[in-house]
Amino acid sequence: MAMKDGSLTREGIRIHQSGDFAGMHKAGLLAAQILDEVGDLVHPGATTGSLDDFIRQRVEDAGATSATIGYRGYQHASCISVNHVVCHGIPGDKLLKDGDILNIDVTVIVDGWYGDTSRMYVAGKPSIKSARLIQVTHDALMKGIEAVRPGATFGDIGWAIQEYAEAQRMSVVRDFCGHGLGRVFHAPPNVLHFGRPGKGPVLEEGMFFTIEPMINLGRPETKVLADDWTAVTRDKSLSAQFEHSIGVTSDGAEIFTLSPAGKFFPDLG
Repeated sequence: MAMKDGSLTREGIRIHQSGDFAGMHKAGLLAAQILDEVGDLVHPGATTGSLDDFIRQRVEDAGATSATIGYRGYQHASCISVNHVVCHGIPGDKLLKDGDILNIDVTVIVDGWYGDTSRMYVAGKPSIKSARLIQVTHDALMKGIEAVRPGATFGDIGWAIQEYAEAQRMSVVRDFCGHGLGRVFHAPPNVLHFGRPGKGPVLEEGMFFTIEPMINLGRPETKVLADDWTAVTRDKSLSAQFEHSIGVTSDGAEIFTLSPAGKFFPDLG
């Protein structure tokens, strides 16, 4: 199927040209490289603020722009979500302890294109439960990506993630979702990480979006703290998340945010 520049589907989802994939790869590569590098700084005794300082400097050194600094008043180059924080954790003076698990989420702008990705890290050695949670969350993301092809639906993606996670006796967060992106940070569609096969908009070649499931060891409910950013599990259970930015190709999905060093999945020791 030929892709039309700037065309929109009935649901307002932008269809990009084949040449746009290169711009997304460049932005995605920088975001992935930064996450590769920051992993060496994750250890017990480090602060989440020091990790964010490194990311901010790395974005600046690359001549890129942080998409999050100044976004709706947010003042950091990353979100860092530790243990029972589901997403949008604010970097600060918090000291990492041995066994803490954390998600680091980075979005950069390179030549007008947005690269958005997140992955899990461990300070020290994870517990058996947290290591399993990280593994299941990673695998759930990859099962969602495997469901991507023209003619499939966004419900197929959500179902692939939900079916797998719930079979592992874990829950899928409903309150946050993936999103379209490209030359904008957030755009249609909302990419739900649960759903029913065959439901939702039909996938077309040239769609760009994130898939970023948040999986909890306990129940799926979340609440947002008084800072209006930090989302936590209501039952204080551990939560994990992995995120890739992808483009729909003629026969599947192209991942823009692959780790160049093969570090997307952490060493669980």
